[in-house]
Amino acid sequence: MTKEKKPDNIVFNVEKQTYDAYLKPYGTNIGAPKIVATDTTAWKNRSINKVNHKINTKFLELKAAYEKMMAEFEYNKIIFNSEFNFEPVIGEIYHLYNRKSGKTFLSLISPNECNFDHIGSFYLTVDQTWKKVEK
Repeated sequence: MTKEKKPDNIVFNVEKQTYDAYLKPYGTNIGAPKIVATDTTAWKNRSINKVNHKINTKFLELKAAYEKMMAEFEYNKIIFNSEFNFEPVIGEIYHLYNRKSGKTFLSLISPNECNFDHIGSFYLTVDQTWKKVEK
């Protein structure tokens, strides 16, 4: 038995010694549609832009949260290092002032009742941190 070479446009499975064009998921004859790879450049560029925008937005949110947390840390540091002769009550508003000597003190007296150098008003939260009261 001689093996004759089959033409290129005929699908012949050498191992099984059969024609298997009907099993292929693509066209095998000369008149079959051309197989063209899809150009995904535009899709990739849109996806990259969307991902970059999403990551940048998340970064800005985290940066804002970090800056807010650092401001709270600084205020808490100043308040805990300030002078006061009473035990603050949770939920009450207190006022932080500067003395002429440069030292800070915490007071129950509101800024409209005195002439001290007012830094800000704060209230003590349940978790023992100070939150700035916005006007």
